[in-house]
Amino acid sequence: MSRRTARRRDPRRRREPGRMSDIRAVVIGASAGGVQALAELLPSFSDRTAAAILIVLHLPRDRPSLLSDVFSAKCALKVREAQDKEPVEPGTVYFAPSNYHLLVDEGPQLALSADDLVHHSRPSIDVLFESAAEVYRERLLGVILTGANEDGAEGLAAVHDAGGVTVVQEPETAQVSTMVLSAMRLTDPDFVLPLGRIAELFGTVGLTTSLRTDRPLG
Repeated sequence: MSRRTARRRDPRRRREPGRMSDIRAVVIGASAGGVQALAELLPSFSDRTAAAILIVLHLPRDRPSLLSDVFSAKCALKVREAQDKEPVEPGTVYFAPSNYHLLVDEGPQLALSADDLVHHSRPSIDVLFESAAEVYRERLLGVILTGANEDGAEGLAAVHDAGGVTVVQEPETAQVSTMVLSAMRLTDPDFVLPLGRIAELFGTVGLTTSLRTDRPLG
């Protein structure tokens, strides 16, 4: 993938806190430390969340993923492993299976690919984010969490360029900060937040009636 120059945020694009009801999909990327981060974040989605949640977590490629089983009991939303050609359902959490890239196609529907590794990873965060940005554009929320390589930086830039909302975990709170720092070097995110504040933001996503927080985010 070609390198991008840093994207500086247009302040006119910035979402007002608590006004996230137009978001129709959330893409989340994580690597080292990601299971613990997701365990804190995913329960914050309400059972009234209408957005689809699409997640790439770097895992060993030689064994099946158990993430959908692990998180089903923790979430108010339906949780499943993504299947090829599956229509995207609102209010559902999708995990990329091990050793397959996860993409979003028009429809929207999911697609799985065994194409080459990206940043030594399959599934790749960049692949998911870039495909989702093409489909959802300004109705997409992209989130980069803790991790140990540069995967996700290009993808978050694609979300920014499409008019979506970009969030990066605060580097000081990440178990491994490489991934979030790489994303911040390429894109000036809309929000840089610790996990607790990201959870607050998630509680406002895709709801029919926006929830307002007591303090501004970001």
